[in-house]
Amino acid sequence: MSVRRGDTAHTGCGPIEDLVGIGFGPANLALAIAIDEHNRRNPGSAIRAGFLERQQRFGWHQGMLIEGATMQVSFLKDLVTMRDPGSRFSFLHYLQERGRLADFINQKTFFPTRVEFHDYFEWCAGEFTSVVDYGRAAVALQPVRNDGVTDHVDVVSRGVQDPADESVRRTRNIVLGTGLTPRVPEGVSLGPHVWHNRDLLFRSAELTDRPHRRFVVVGAGQSAAESAEYLHRTFPDVEVCAVFSRYGYSPADDSPFANRIFDPAAVDHFYDAPEDVKQALLDYHGNTNYSVVDGELIEQLYRTAYQEKVQGRERLRILNTSRLTAVEDVPGGGARAVIRSLASGEDFTLDCDAVVLATGYRPADPRQLLGELAEECLTDEQGRLRIDRDHRVMTTGRIRAGIYLQGGSTEHTHGITSTLLSTLAVRSGEICGSLLRGVLADGGSREAGAPAGELVAQAG
Repeated sequence: MSVRRGDTAHTGCGPIEDLVGIGFGPANLALAIAIDEHNRRNPGSAIRAGFLERQQRFGWHQGMLIEGATMQVSFLKDLVTMRDPGSRFSFLHYLQERGRLADFINQKTFFPTRVEFHDYFEWCAGEFTSVVDYGRAAVALQPVRNDGVTDHVDVVSRGVQDPADESVRRTRNIVLGTGLTPRVPEGVSLGPHVWHNRDLLFRSAELTDRPHRRFVVVGAGQSAAESAEYLHRTFPDVEVCAVFSRYGYSPADDSPFANRIFDPAAVDHFYDAPEDVKQALLDYHGNTNYSVVDGELIEQLYRTAYQEKVQGRERLRILNTSRLTAVEDVPGGGARAVIRSLASGEDFTLDCDAVVLATGYRPADPRQLLGELAEECLTDEQGRLRIDRDHRVMTTGRIRAGIYLQGGSTEHTHGITSTLLSTLAVRSGEICGSLLRGVLADGGSREAGAPAGELVAQAG
């Protein structure tokens, strides 16, 4: 493993690093791999990088690793293949090392289970334990100024289990890959009996030793349908009520032409398009990803609901054209969900063991962590960060340190794949390439309109 920590002299907070990545999910894991592969090929221009991760070990949506649930993305869109099919970090190489390559091929599928793909991620992450500080959360990014120009950033972090354990790392560039924040309906708060689906497996496991009445699952997307199916299957004595505002679950558009929206070339097309075209593309193709469900799962749930009608015991209830408006605690345990029928406007209540909010995620605003640096970041007419094609935030000339973003904060500039796995391999190569085009050598701010890789050093 050849991603290197900083090894140059520094005055106070350790060696200066070329890059500090905040968060170590699949996005920054893919970047670590791209850097590692560059360093092995080009040791003379090796990038010195380290990462911070608040979890105690690598983990990706572990609360939704439901047995049998498959990926909605081809295994070929792993962390490397779209950039380098011969990489030793490919899913196929993982299968070979695990002794399952022939067995996987015999399945005749492009879609491994989510459990297996998570194991692949862990297998890759195991190569980078020496450059990832697990159990540490970045709490502040402080500009290091020289004659009014920020050449470096001090990354302040604290131990998750010991907040008194504080440290500072100085770097020439940062990349934020902190993932998404659970979206919770207005007026509803998470609690002992109100869960986001990201915690489904953890929280539901706590209920195995008690009698059950009912679960309410809110949402119309893939995670909502999977949560309803899992609870219905796991708790055979319970009623599962699926609540959503649509008339029924909508199938995901995974047709070949629509899937081109996930191609690396589509990012270029989206980035260069006028703002109205960008919005139109997001509207047109939202049904490839948002609030949609795999067709086979829809059919499975429908068959289940129908057979229960035949048998006279309906445990799976589809409460369509409805909305959750409030959740109240029930004395003695459990929750009371207040549901409003959108058709009649009438409210009714459901007492339940828990309300599961499969209501999606929203991108965290990176400016909350950027602090003073955010004041030097350029924004568009709608107040959103301006981001160059290489995923670097455009700044004033007073910032030479590089600020890179991975994830939902770039959807308005880079398109629908920003929050998905589809282009991680290519994106990580683009960020690595940007760092190598001189950003590491002498900094330089990126002003609006400057082409990728062109550095603008402008003080004052």
